Amino acid sequence: MSFITEERGNPNTQNYRVFFKNAEGKYISPFHDIPMYADELQNIFHMVVEVPRWSNAKMEIATKDPLNPLKQDVKKGNLRYVANVFPHKGYIWNYGAIPQTWEDPGHKDSDTGCCGDNDPIDVCDIGSKVCSCGEVIKVKILGILAMIDEGETDWKVIAINFEDPDAKDFNSISDVRRLKPGYLEATVDWFRKYKVPDGKPENQFAFGGEFKDKDFAIDVIQSTHAFWEALISQQTNAGGLNCKNTCISSRDSSYCCSNDEAKAVVEATCPCGNEDPIPSTGMQQPLDVIVNIVVQLTNNEPKVRLKFMRFCPHLKLH
Repeated sequence: MSFITEERGNPNTQNYRVFFKNAEGKYISPFHDIPMYADELQNIFHMVVEVPRWSNAKMEIATKDPLNPLKQDVKKGNLRYVANVFPHKGYIWNYGAIPQTWEDPGHKDSDTGCCGDNDPIDVCDIGSKVCSCGEVIKVKILGILAMIDEGETDWKVIAINFEDPDAKDFNSISDVRRLKPGYLEATVDWFRKYKVPDGKPENQFAFGGEFKDKDFAIDVIQSTHAFWEALISQQTNAGGLNCKNTCISSRDSSYCCSNDEAKAVVEATCPCGNEDPIPSTGMQQPLDVIVNIVVQLTNNEPKVRLKFMRFCPHLKLH
């Protein structure tokens, strides 16, 4: 099963979109129409890559837009770029979502004590290939991290690209710890701090930040698939989510989108144009990077922080 992407608008602008087609050229929703499983017998899942490794633009599935294309998140009227969390550059894995899953905001998780974040479940691909935005890959599940983001459950699945040359050596979360020493610790550190430069508090974790194993992860994924099934069959209130799809719902369903309707959705957006330069307000300036590094390094060392402020009184450490 293969998928094609079609870009619309201009990269690094608010009109940029990445739409999806199946192998027959039919427009589809990456949220609803791409199967969760690539191979159910082997527990191989599909992953929609939203953010390639080492990049900063916060691309995501537009769950509230028709056909759910990828678009860049906007905060306070500005395109969102994730800060470089010292010592990392951008996202430290290929980051994306597993289709046909949904973390139900009306369901309080028994393990985390918090409700879902209203999005497809997130997945981090630790493979060696740097994927492209909108690429659909097959992944092996290795484990999962339970992040609490502003009071919401936000599961982070750890997986590896099934096509990775080393994929055969990775079958559990302990394999990641053994073969990529420090990677899991860096993952927790990244998720804990990545919103701090934006003035947000550090994220918290259930299970004391411990990664749960593959079987636990697959159970969580399957539970989010069940929530999605209730959503797409109209057993659950969709709220502001757009559930239009071209392959799943029957023709008598209000969620069914014909090929002509899907084509009209795409053609109503701007044609693909040249990439705009990254806005100066998007990425951190060098001085901001230095300040945020100091904040992170001295967060638990008030004496060191005080000395730095004495030498550099013009810098405002928040």
